[in-house]
Amino acid sequence: MRGGKGILAILRENSAVSDEKKLLLVVAAALVDADNRVLLAQRPEGKSMAGLWEFPGGKLNPGETPEAALVRELREELGIEVSPPCLAPLTFASHDHGGFHLLMPLYVCRKWRGLARPLEGQQLAWVEKQRLRDYPMPPADAPLVAHLLDALP
Repeated sequence: MRGGKGILAILRENSAVSDEKKLLLVVAAALVDADNRVLLAQRPEGKSMAGLWEFPGGKLNPGETPEAALVRELREELGIEVSPPCLAPLTFASHDHGGFHLLMPLYVCRKWRGLARPLEGQQLAWVEKQRLRDYPMPPADAPLVAHLLDALP
C-alpha cells in the first residue's frame, strides 16, 4: 500500500488505467442458499447486454466501500438485507470493455434477511452449481464461475 491507502482508494485517485481508459468499479455477490444454489439475475430488455445472466450487484457511488455498495445494491435490486460481515471476498474480474476498464470484486454471501425478488425488471434463477455454465453471462462475469465452483462444496 502507498501511504497507508487501500487499493480501491488508489484506483479511485487514478481514475484512468494505463491506456487512458476510464476505470469503472462495480461489485457483485454470489448469493448461495442452503441447497448450495447460486442466484443469477438476467439483464432486462433496454439495458446493455440484455438477456445475459449475471451475479447481482452494481456500481460504487463516490466514497462508498465495496461492501456498502453491495449491501445497498442487494437491497435495491432484490429487497434483501445483508450485513457486511456476511460478505466474504472470493475473487475479482478485470475486464477491458473497449471504452472503459471494469474492475469487479465478487463476494460470497450465505446469510441475508428477506426473500430475493426482482425489483428492477430482471428475471431471477436459483442455479445449481453444476449448471452455472449453462447460463450465458457478460464477459466479466463468466470467468468468475470457475472460482466460485472451486469455493462451493
